[in-house]
Amino acid sequence: MSPEEIVNKMMAKDHFSQLLGISALETKTSYSKLSLIITKNMLNGFGIAHGGVTFSLADSALAFASNSKGRKSVSIETSISHIISLKEGDEIIAEAICETETEKLGHYKVTVVLKNDNNKCVALFKGIVYKTSKEWD
Repeated sequence: MSPEEIVNKMMAKDHFSQLLGISALETKTSYSKLSLIITKNMLNGFGIAHGGVTFSLADSALAFASNSKGRKSVSIETSISHIISLKEGDEIIAEAICETETEKLGHYKVTVVLKNDNNKCVALFKGIVYKTSKEWD
């Protein structure tokens, strides 16, 4: 199964990513690039995007990138640093890349940028996944 087929299969059942309006822009082996537009429903009490939205986009990018090689993988540790606040209408792009991996673990870096502001970095996310023995079929 190709990386694109795996992501399409995952996205078909990923109701939360669908709810957020996440779009897959590019998928390759150990790589994923996603986008999302901040809507009014994603704003917190300060009128800026809730940090969970950026986290969720980055987490989905991690999931798609780490599963793209064909083995079902699940996150075991994640963290994010929020750098710049976001407002309604902002389009953000998350790009996940595998930095290192072993037989059972993968370490990924996800950079989230603001598309409508010259790809300025708005958040940095790291994730470690456990690669199960189950294959995508």
